[in-house]
Amino acid sequence: MTKTDKKLQIKLAKSLNGRLEDQKATAFSLGLKKPGDVTVQPDNEATKGKIAKISFLLEVSEVK
Repeated sequence: MTKTDKKLQIKLAKSLNGRLEDQKATAFSLGLKKPGDVTVQPDNEATKGKIAKISFLLEVSEVK
């Protein structure tokens, strides 16, 4: 498995209510709209940047 084949499972653990617009936009770009939503994204630099921006709202695990 190469690095590009790796996937990350990302769960929105906290609500987006009261968050900044750019934080909401980042969550929406990951496909997360409400608490409990889960998405699987490729493990690349773009995804890691989005995760870093709103890491306090997310639970992230690697998909095997």
